[in-house]
This record gives sequence, structure tokens and C-alpha cells, in this order.
Amino acid sequence: MADVQERGQFVLTRGAGSQVWDAEGKRYLDATAGLWFANVGHGRTEIAEAVAHQLGTLAHYSGFGNYTADVTVALAERLAAIAPVPDSKIFFTSGGSDSIETAAKLARRYWIERGQPERTLLVARDKAYHGMHVAGTALAGIPGNHDGYGDLMPDAVTSIPWDQGKALLEVIEQHGAHRIAAFFCEPVIGAGGVYPPPEGYLAEVRQICRDHDILFVADEVITGFGRIGGEWFASTKFGLQPDLMTTAKGLTSGYVPMGAVFVAPHVAEPFFTPGGSTWWRHGYTYGGHAGAAAAAMANLDIIERENLLGAADHLAHQLHHRLAPLAEHSEVVEVRSGTGAVAAVQLADAPTALGLVPVLRRHGIATRAVGAGGIQVSPAFVMTDAELDEVVHGITAALDDAAQAGGC
Repeated sequence: MADVQERGQFVLTRGAGSQVWDAEGKRYLDATAGLWFANVGHGRTEIAEAVAHQLGTLAHYSGFGNYTADVTVALAERLAAIAPVPDSKIFFTSGGSDSIETAAKLARRYWIERGQPERTLLVARDKAYHGMHVAGTALAGIPGNHDGYGDLMPDAVTSIPWDQGKALLEVIEQHGAHRIAAFFCEPVIGAGGVYPPPEGYLAEVRQICRDHDILFVADEVITGFGRIGGEWFASTKFGLQPDLMTTAKGLTSGYVPMGAVFVAPHVAEPFFTPGGSTWWRHGYTYGGHAGAAAAAMANLDIIERENLLGAADHLAHQLHHRLAPLAEHSEVVEVRSGTGAVAAVQLADAPTALGLVPVLRRHGIATRAVGAGGIQVSPAFVMTDAELDEVVHGITAALDDAAQAGGC
């Protein structure tokens, strides 16, 4: 808010593919795909037309009880068919923060239905970002995201190192597996700075959860729907078979808000038992919104028709290859890439990165700072090699400006 008061707003008015334009008509390359979400690029009229048709037919109706819309059912079936765990149930939300809140509540409720009500502890990692609702804020491993709100959720542990499986074991030893409901894990840490998983880490923590009967929640709000490259989900690529998987962003490529939680059959089972008395009182007014479901269906059509999973894999390799030389720049500490169409150029600290963002805009690159000093690079899957070269050139020029000015 202070930044807006000091510098004014950066107002965008139009987008096409990997490009956006501001209110003055200046063109920028969108290095972040909006906020990790514009997987198919901007300006896809096919999605807009699908939404318009649906809104003119049936915009939405309550999804509570056994009410639903035909397009929502079709989307649920389509998502179940690509789920990392076969026969998963799909719980629709209005976005990523809703998906995390849903997973947190469902994990705790699941253990009550299994006769283990003492399992209420939720565990997350240092650097982790899990949205901005109460559960996500409590689980944040980014201090600035959870400080200043008091103790929102007492049964949450978020201080364990993000890259050490033994740290999870230590939490289990400290609190007891009988107290832990779930472990939340981003396959690639996103807003915390873009940290790909160390070799073998994901397999290790997944097995630890299996060994101690702890639910494994894969937070794929960023990595889902192709961002990891070559597969729909990181959970599939790494063989995680999550008990719960949270998604949003790439589900509609950001054209309208929507999220979905993938629920493995054994977690869903207590709530779907015929004649059972379990009634899970949870849901959202716009969960499974018909217009949003139409957007998601059109978005998935584009990804499949244009082989954008393959394009994302190509982009992942190009990012790794073309950004790597920036590690030699005097203003750069390291470049993190190599796992999906996402990377970060790490500068000395957070103020340095924040100061570079407006410099990057002067060179025609729209991006933002992430973590403690990272510059985010996570383009739309449709970005061409030539456009990526332009992004790298713009980042280099901005870094050169910073070096000549004695730092940002």
C-alpha cells in the first residue's frame, strides 16, 4: 500500500500470449504468467467464449447436497481421469487458499471419522506458502506472511527445514505420530523463493508419511496443470500418490477463479459410505461454479490440443539453459531452475530484488520479487524461445543498470 502511495499503480490494460500492455500502451513480456497462472497465455478468446456461452445458459447454481451443474460434473470426471491417484474425488473451491483451507479441515475431520480425534497437528515447512486464509496463514513458512496475526491455529508446526527429511522425523518424534494429521508439501517451493526439491527429498518425506500413517498433502496450486513440465502434476512426475492434492491457478489459466482438491479414495470413503451418518459441513457458494467449469474445460482443451505439457517441458529446459549464465553476474547470488517451467534469479537480499522490479519494467519485463531476494521467472507455456531470449536480455540489462548504480 505504501508503494502505491509513493509510486502509483502499474496498470495493465491488455494481454496476448506472453505479452501485456500498460495504460500508456507500453509492451512488456510477462515473465510470471500473471501470478503463476496464465499457463495457456493471455487473450484466449476460446475460453472467454466458452464462459460467455455457459453464463448465458446457466451461470451457476448451488453445489450443496446433491445439486450440481452438468458442466461441473463433466469437469470433475475429466480431472479424476488425470488424477495422480486413480478414482480420486474432486472437491471444487474458489481458488488456492480455499483449497488449502479445505484440505486442512478435511485432514482433521478424516481422523475423527477414523476414530483418532487426537490427530489435529498440521505440519509444513520453512519457506512454504500455502495461501492467505486462516489455515494457510498459520502454515506459512514465510515469517512476513504469518507475523502480526496472533496464534491463528495452535496445532500447526511450520519451522522445519524445507530440504531435510530428517526434520520431519524429528517433529514426529517430538509430538508423536498419533498427534499428526497431515504434512503439507509444495513439490517445488514457489512464493518462498522457487526452490526445487533436493534429489530424493520428495520420495523420502512421502515414505515417512506412509510409515507413520500421516496424510501427505501435495500443494500443487502452482505446479499443477503442467507447470512442472511433461506431466499434468508434479505428484505424477515424482510418484507421490498424495492423499490430498490442492490445485487452482492453471486449472483455468487464471481466466476466472477456481480451485479443486483431489481426494484419494481412502480419504473420501468415510464421507461416501451409503447409509452413513457422516455429514461434512463444508463448501463454498461458488465451488464448482458452472462458468468457471466451462473456462477450465476450454483451458484443458487448449493444453491437450496444443501439447502444452510438452511445451512446458521444453520451456523448463530452456529456462535452465538460458538463465544459468546469469549466475556469473556481480549482482546475482545464484540461479534456481531445473524442475519445471519455473525459476528464480537470486539477488543479495529482499530490498535488492524489490528495487530491481521497476528497473526490469523499464527494460520491458513484467515480473516480481519472491522469497528473500529472488526474481520470479515462470512464463506462460506459449512463450517462444525468442521471447525468452528477450526476457533474459531484459534481466541482464536491468542487472547491469543496478551494478552501475552501485546496487538497487
